[in-house]
Amino acid sequence: MADNPTKGLADVVAASTALSDIDGKAGRLSYRGYDIHDLAGRTTFEEAAHLLQRGRLPTAEQLADYRAELAAGRTLGALVEADIAEIAGRQEPMEALRTLVSLAGADDPDKADNASDANLRKAARLTAQQGVLVARYHAARSGGAVPEPDPELGIAANFLLQITGRTPSQREIEIFDACLVLHADHTMNASTFAARVCAATLSDMHSAIVAAIGTLKGPLHGGANEQVMRTLESIDRGRVAEAVRAKLAAGEKIMGFGHRVYKTEDPRATHLRKMSAELGESTGDDTFYRMSKEMEEVVFTEKRLYPNVDFYAATVYHYLGIPTDLFTPVFSVSRMSGWTAHVIEQHADNRLIRPDSEYIGERDQKWIPIDER
Repeated sequence: MADNPTKGLADVVAASTALSDIDGKAGRLSYRGYDIHDLAGRTTFEEAAHLLQRGRLPTAEQLADYRAELAAGRTLGALVEADIAEIAGRQEPMEALRTLVSLAGADDPDKADNASDANLRKAARLTAQQGVLVARYHAARSGGAVPEPDPELGIAANFLLQITGRTPSQREIEIFDACLVLHADHTMNASTFAARVCAATLSDMHSAIVAAIGTLKGPLHGGANEQVMRTLESIDRGRVAEAVRAKLAAGEKIMGFGHRVYKTEDPRATHLRKMSAELGESTGDDTFYRMSKEMEEVVFTEKRLYPNVDFYAATVYHYLGIPTDLFTPVFSVSRMSGWTAHVIEQHADNRLIRPDSEYIGERDQKWIPIDER
């Protein structure tokens, strides 16, 4: 037993992975050795997903084959189709996704097979279906219709099409594609760890992904981007600095700042800040971007905290027309590529994940009959 057990497993190496790496001091993130600054804005989400799930950036031929596999995998199963309307009427977005992914497993032809080839097929289907699930859920709860996916478009473009009901501009597609790449994987975060713990029992991929979604649902992991937007909407745009200082003085946490690993700026935030500025200008109303910049400056001055990936993602998603309560589900659309890659990696070289614990309760208690207690 450790003399000083680490709360939350901070700095404890829980697994070996070849998928992603973070240098918190330098503020660097890489996927399979590729710096995120080289990938974001240069590769499509499909290329990043292929890199994570299949170990390499695809050739043109491999990318065409993978995109075809994703397009074929978008079709939702019978149980999902039968129940999505009722689920949308009774469950909030992350609850609904937890349920819908579980139902999707029932109709997956490889559901009981953890072999490498089967896992690759399931990973592609789950990656293809997640955006469709979010869009179909949103339509079902709002009573709207979902445009059919365009076979010529990728995951980013089809998601924007199905959420907003209009064909996105090329630049909107490029920006959202970059968002998905930026969120695709992030080493041993809480939801990824949950997925790997589940997979390590040799449970199936859908079960592991349900564990990840349930973990992402918690406000200390997912949800920060939504709370950033709620905060911006609640503040008088002419009194941002005053409102932020008042919140800090009251001991309130400003969502979207600080990170457990990064000691400098989150490299993903660097890209998202620029995209927020561009979208704000292109929409003709950059109010929320300017408010965000002012908030960033005040928080850094007062607390020396940098924005993390969630902070500017909020305004980017807002400018793209994505409803605020779908911000965390959007995170899952992207992170599905990383979660599934981690399940594949865990199954390929598996050992049950079973950490120890420090007992801090009473000792040497004596049993007393119930009538003497």
